[in-house]
Amino acid sequence: VLFQAILAFCWIYVRKYQSQRESEVVSTITAIFSLAIALITSALLPVDIFLVSYMKNQNGTFKDWANANVSKQIEDTVLYGYYTLYSVILFCVFLWIPFVYFYYEEKDDDDTSKCTQIKTALKYTLGFAVICALLLLVGAFVPLNVPNNKNSTEWEKVKFLFEELGSSHGLAALSFSISSLTLIGMLAAITYTAYGMSALPLNLIKGTRNAAYERLENTEDIEEVEQHIQTIKSKSKDGRPLPARDKRALKQFEERLRTLRRRERHLEFIENSWWTKFCGALRPLKIVWGIFFILVALLFVISLFLSNLDKALHSAGIDSGFIIFGANLSNPLNMLLPLLQTVFPLDYILITIIIMYFIFTSMAGIRNIGIWFFWIRLYKIRRGRTRPQALLFLCMILLLIVLHTSYMIYSLAPQYVMYGSQNYLIESNITYDDHKSNSTLSVPKRCDADAPEDQCTVTRTYLFLHKFWFFSAAYYFGNWAFLGVFLIGLIVSCCKGKKSVIEGVDEDDSDISDDEPSVYSV
Repeated sequence: VLFQAILAFCWIYVRKYQSQRESEVVSTITAIFSLAIALITSALLPVDIFLVSYMKNQNGTFKDWANANVSKQIEDTVLYGYYTLYSVILFCVFLWIPFVYFYYEEKDDDDTSKCTQIKTALKYTLGFAVICALLLLVGAFVPLNVPNNKNSTEWEKVKFLFEELGSSHGLAALSFSISSLTLIGMLAAITYTAYGMSALPLNLIKGTRNAAYERLENTEDIEEVEQHIQTIKSKSKDGRPLPARDKRALKQFEERLRTLRRRERHLEFIENSWWTKFCGALRPLKIVWGIFFILVALLFVISLFLSNLDKALHSAGIDSGFIIFGANLSNPLNMLLPLLQTVFPLDYILITIIIMYFIFTSMAGIRNIGIWFFWIRLYKIRRGRTRPQALLFLCMILLLIVLHTSYMIYSLAPQYVMYGSQNYLIESNITYDDHKSNSTLSVPKRCDADAPEDQCTVTRTYLFLHKFWFFSAAYYFGNWAFLGVFLIGLIVSCCKGKKSVIEGVDEDDSDISDDEPSVYSV
């Protein structure tokens, strides 16, 4: 049921933004599949935490069925789940999405045959496959120890490396590749998610401009532009040619007039649309959702700031990746999760809400900013007018951001992500005053880094997150950048006025169709 719900959501989301003129079956299926993989992978973290917690009772003892074999089987199942999903992500990011993207880039040329399209797409995709192979090789061999015997031959050293690779089941190789992608996902989260966390709530609260008022302004602009055009044309009534400057101005005014008339058609359609009236009736609900989202954003940002400050003050430094196993400075989320653990399953619901919020604000950030390559805008994400290549970019960015989500949650509540709600037993001496005697009791304690390995099970997520210290150090500095971009985005969103009801219909929007008006209000 959950899988069907995810597929249904992905289908609706992709169809909502997909251009009706340029929709393609292969790109649509690829976008839906990639988005579904991103959502399913994000759901694996709360499942991982739940399974390690479910094996133990609250008094710190293992449940009767949770013997060593069963525990190992559960751990392996979760690990293989990560293997499968992360391998699919590698396949999508390095092979499938690049191939489909370059295939449709070549399709823009009318003279290109399908065979040429496929060959060109395979040629460019091969470069991505080489990068993926290099990441796997570096992760598999570089971190491993070499044989102690200095007199060993080169063949023995190579044989040793392959034996070590086999014994680790490829965990290091896959972890290095995923961590490399997570680093890119961190940059995407800093760019899109941080801004989306401020833009989405404030846009819901402020709403959009009134369609009738915008249409009145647009009509006045049309009259003004037409007057300018008539003034310039009047200069050539006696047969004299227009100067070059007037010709350029006339061309600009005519282009501006076409855009304004296009806006007029869209505004007229939206003003009379039943969807606009329906959204107007939901205005109070949008304000409530906006307030809720901004409160969640503040909870997230305050918790992340205190967690990063804790690492700066109490971790072993950059050489350890700023890793801490406990919380010396309490943050709101780290305090809230243990309280919710007492009422099943509130803590898992909260983690799921935070992950979903992270994804939806990322979508909002991409939609508001668009897809850029440094200072060059590549694509816009517009409802009903997004090109297939832009949708593929959108899904690839979301895949990378989802990979970074796990580390963001770990930054907020490291002990919870490592051990969930597990307790273990410690010996405690109790002295009775009446009898003047001592007694030893076993009392439960929350699992932490000091717990014996056989008493607390570490989540598989943690193994992937901290296989390499230098990635953890990069994530730490990335969190500070995330906080900075959020504050900048919050200031910008507060200063900006209400969005146009047809935002995106402007002179440089090549995805606009004159005969395809649509409803753009959110």
